[in-house]
Amino acid sequence: MAVQYESADLGALKELLGVFAVAFEDHESYQSAVPSDEYLNKLLAREDFIPLVAIADGKVVGGLAAYVLQKFEQERSEIYIYDLAVLEEYRRQGIATGLINKLREIAWEIGAWVIYVQADPPDEPAVKLYESLGTREDVLHFDIEP
Repeated sequence: MAVQYESADLGALKELLGVFAVAFEDHESYQSAVPSDEYLNKLLAREDFIPLVAIADGKVVGGLAAYVLQKFEQERSEIYIYDLAVLEEYRRQGIATGLINKLREIAWEIGAWVIYVQADPPDEPAVKLYESLGTREDVLHFDIEP
């Protein structure tokens, strides 16, 4: 099976929302209020948003959404992987690693000094994937209501 890794356009980004809905079993977050084309096109035009998709069998089978964060303590940036998922029937074929490797290329091109991602401990496959690619840091995450 040949897999292509590329930046998402509008159509692929909408497909990726569907992949996230299925993979995360969270249709409410990813499908109940899909943003307008205008909103998504503005997001796609931003230099600090990196949407990547994995295409196999003529469809989006996985992808990630990452954000470039400009730091203030030094002239450098970080990339945060906000979401990454692969459809279940395409897992364990190196697609998630391929997506991260494509993001690594982009990080190198823009001079980012690190890529980071969070994983929930119960999600053992994600934890194992990220441990195989980077250094683990145990931190706490807090959601603060506006």
